[in-house]
Amino acid sequence: MPNSLELNVSPAQLHTFANHPFHVRKDMEMNELVDSIRESGVIVPLIVRSRPEGGYEIISGHRRCEACRELGIEKVPVRVQELTDDEATILMVNSNIQREHVLPSEKAFAYKMKMDAMKHQGRATSGQVVPKLDDRRTGSQIGSSSGESYKTVQRYIRLTHLISPILQMVDESRMAFNPAVEISYMTPEHQRWLQAEIELCEATPSLVQSRRLKEMSQSGTLTEHYLHTLLTEQKPNQRQKFFLNQSDVQRFFPPGYTPEQMQNTIFSLLKTWGHAHEHTQSQQELER
Repeated sequence: MPNSLELNVSPAQLHTFANHPFHVRKDMEMNELVDSIRESGVIVPLIVRSRPEGGYEIISGHRRCEACRELGIEKVPVRVQELTDDEATILMVNSNIQREHVLPSEKAFAYKMKMDAMKHQGRATSGQVVPKLDDRRTGSQIGSSSGESYKTVQRYIRLTHLISPILQMVDESRMAFNPAVEISYMTPEHQRWLQAEIELCEATPSLVQSRRLKEMSQSGTLTEHYLHTLLTEQKPNQRQKFFLNQSDVQRFFPPGYTPEQMQNTIFSLLKTWGHAHEHTQSQQELER
């Protein structure tokens, strides 16, 4: 471990890691963290490094820092470590990637940052620096440390090529992961066409359709008219779908609830309603 120094510093001296890919969400987990720190304080110090312009850059502990700000805590325990940019990036990703809830976009940019840092850094073995790592070796190392395959790591990194509105659809589970990977190979202009048609038709392309769009985009043969035709065609085994807009149900949930949390809650309530409905029907039949 690099040389470190433990201090207590003001939250005002703590700054977000540059291009930090993980969001601090005001959700149930954050509320629980705030309650824990209110009761017991910060048990594990934040890991930080000094900034040339003053103060400290947070490497691990953004959520703890935000909780302390919310509680008005004046001093936060930190461990100051001497780290290069690449070392800091790798440690930042490793410290956050195992969170219980990580959005696809967070994982995508985190893996990309870690891969770039590892390739730039090289790897020291027995005191010697080996040649810079290629994508496959780096991806395999990232995958082994996070429990995923090299191909999965590469597919997540592909999501960084999506335009923001489509990437948000993936985060909100409005678009499946595998079709999104194929769409990431489309040009930004063609992705914008696709996003407009998705909103217009209220439909997303299947995996087979996404592969077709990828090929046509790369060959320069894709047109807006074809996109519209593709998204309105009947898919095999297609059934009528029922959608709830996030904006329509958001007001019924606490601030910071993720789309996944809202969906799980709705399914749980529907399951309870279903059991109650079955019980009511049974009672009515007995009374006939």
